[in-house]
Amino acid sequence: MKQLKYVVAGAMLAGASSFAFAAGNPLSVHVLNLENGLPSPGVAVVLEQKQGDNWTQLNTGVTNEQGRIPALYPEGKKLEQGTYRVTFETGDWFKKHDTATFFPEVPVIFSADASVEHYHIPLLLSPYGFSTYRGN
Repeated sequence: MKQLKYVVAGAMLAGASSFAFAAGNPLSVHVLNLENGLPSPGVAVVLEQKQGDNWTQLNTGVTNEQGRIPALYPEGKKLEQGTYRVTFETGDWFKKHDTATFFPEVPVIFSADASVEHYHIPLLLSPYGFSTYRGN
């Protein structure tokens, strides 16, 4: 019983430290599967920033068991005002789940004016449709 308490306490501390790290990061994403209402772990995501007519890759990540990447912006960097693109590699994810899809990737382009400390981009996904919005 005593060991169980230590395991639970450790898990809580790990979750709290993960939350603290994510809270300091200006960008997070979340992918939910609309077919079954469950999170979508294992979705590869690419973050880019527009520089003139080109896109510069800033970071990549893969959604966790909750379908989230709590800290997608490069660690230790302050969010700059500008235009960004988050690309969800949905085709690969659907292929791993033996599901056909119309969308091999979902690019979400957005402008960050740095008026808020944190931007959150949820993606609600199904094989033949998707929706996204600026979350918090």
